[in-house]
Amino acid sequence: MNLIDIEIISAEQTVFSGKAKFVSLPGENGELGILPGHTPLISKVKPGTVFIEKEDGQNEYIFIAGGILDIQKYKITVLADTAIRGKDLDEAKSLKAKELAQQAINTEQNKFNLAAAQSELMVATAQLAAIARLRKKRY
Repeated sequence: MNLIDIEIISAEQTVFSGKAKFVSLPGENGELGILPGHTPLISKVKPGTVFIEKEDGQNEYIFIAGGILDIQKYKITVLADTAIRGKDLDEAKSLKAKELAQQAINTEQNKFNLAAAQSELMVATAQLAAIARLRKKRY
């Protein structure tokens, strides 16, 4: 059976390290599906969910808030700005972050702060989408 090693690393810790049959994640230009033997690639990743079909057939879901993806023939490395296991996502916290970001966008005059608020809104929205997808387990 062909497998690919995958590591998802945030600034704080290695969030996932293991072998996978298949990996899907939000690339800069759209969703990427990765199988063992994939063509090497380096790309930015957008906020969203990494889906991992593990060696034992179980699925793992990890939210990432953007970062860099490095694919080698039999190894995937995701250097994520933030990475949170799906089971650890907090819907109430994500809803509050989205609300605060929307308020900041509506009241901010400074372009730098507006861009930061828009970025926070994008991450919070992606987290909520990840939570909804995890609940439905639709991949």
